[in-house]
Amino acid sequence: MEDELPEATIRPAVVGDADAIARVHLASWREAYQDVVPPEQLAAADESERAQRWRETIEGRHGSVLVADLDGDIVGFAHVGHSRDEDAGFGTHEIYAIYLEPSAWGRGVARELMRSLLGGLPHNAPITLWALADNERARHFYRRHGFSPDGVERMETAGDRSYLEVRYRRN
Repeated sequence: MEDELPEATIRPAVVGDADAIARVHLASWREAYQDVVPPEQLAAADESERAQRWRETIEGRHGSVLVADLDGDIVGFAHVGHSRDEDAGFGTHEIYAIYLEPSAWGRGVARELMRSLLGGLPHNAPITLWALADNERARHFYRRHGFSPDGVERMETAGDRSYLEVRYRRN
């Protein structure tokens, strides 16, 4: 494990964080999926478009968005809300996204972000998330935080490719 960063402040996102969230989102996505997603698809993602979507999400209160703030620099974020899965029971939550600036990977920030996210949910509330089957780093992180595959998988299409996703659950 790399050296831990100074402790980040985990706080609710504000609309002014949208540009930084988009920057972190795309930087993390491009690094994590460089061996999975075609390079032209990674390069095509538009940061300003992504920032606008994050502004709308935060303004519209579509779930809860937390950021990891390190001395005024957003180095990570997480987005959680009610599960979108058809088979979700009442009160089931879903982590829609959790991403870190690649320079913060393995340095304790994601752990703090996950702990804060889970701590903000009702005690023992069921929570799910989806992970690309080929993203072993993320899958290992989720297992370390008490999530396990629940046997449900789906194919997601992006561009002209399809990707297998695995659902993880924590009760």
